[in-house]
Amino acid sequence: MTEPLLKVLKPGLQTTVQDLGRTGYQQYGISPSGALDSYSLQMANLLVGNPLYEAGLEVTVMGPSLEALKDVSMAICGGNLQPMVNKKKVSMWKSFVFRKGDILSFGKVESGARAYIGFAGGIDVPLVLGSKSTFINGTMGGFDGRALDAGDIVQGMPFVRKNRFLHKDFIPEYHAQIEIRVILGPHLEKFHPDAIKRFLSNEYTISPQSNRMGYRLAGPELNHIDGADIISDAIPAGGIQVPSNGQPIILMAERQTTGGYARIATVISVDLPLLAQAKPGTKIRFAGITIEEAQELYRKQRKLFKVLSIVSS
Repeated sequence: MTEPLLKVLKPGLQTTVQDLGRTGYQQYGISPSGALDSYSLQMANLLVGNPLYEAGLEVTVMGPSLEALKDVSMAICGGNLQPMVNKKKVSMWKSFVFRKGDILSFGKVESGARAYIGFAGGIDVPLVLGSKSTFINGTMGGFDGRALDAGDIVQGMPFVRKNRFLHKDFIPEYHAQIEIRVILGPHLEKFHPDAIKRFLSNEYTISPQSNRMGYRLAGPELNHIDGADIISDAIPAGGIQVPSNGQPIILMAERQTTGGYARIATVISVDLPLLAQAKPGTKIRFAGITIEEAQELYRKQRKLFKVLSIVSS
């Protein structure tokens, strides 16, 4: 039986319920959604003793104000939005007890763009197609497919567990200039060879016109051969489309499921969390790697989560 866990006093800019996404429905036109920074969400879940896939709150840039209605263990990971309990700063990447009557609030962004809050016992919202994730553009999941609003009551099955912390070696750093690794293709024949070289040797800037659907970039134009259009095909997470204006768009969690613009590359899965923490104005350089290298990096990350899951159980 779930209980009232939190009361939303202020919603923040965009606070949503997210898990690891709604997989298996892209062929029906339904975006996977899910946490943009899956690494931070999973770490928050580990720190409070939840399964990796459990839902938490994704907080974007300007955080909410939340009142505890029950004692519950909580952990905040990801971007440093200066979390405070009762106006006193609390540590990130570490679990602690959020006690009944306590108020969680946030200050200005210190680093990153999104924080993830995990609660022991998880968040109780209806499963929609196997996921609790909020898909805003599709108005499904979470709280009726929308961001949290003032007065909302978040339900859960609160537990108080032994406090845990994450070793500093596993805590990412977020900077104003980042390198993102990509696998080139699949439509390289649609680009002039000099465009591919330009893509890998120049800096691009994340535009303010960026959101959970996609990040628009500004930088040197990537010119096509015989136009930007292709026969529409499925779009993976991190796919980099280049429309006719030559400016790349990185497709993120709430991306459209198919697209008709040529893709020059795809961001590797282990770098998507770093990209998720990049704010408008962040400078990006791209580095090409092989599929085999990307797979090995993914295996190492999964092994890390497996080991930490065993240790925390």
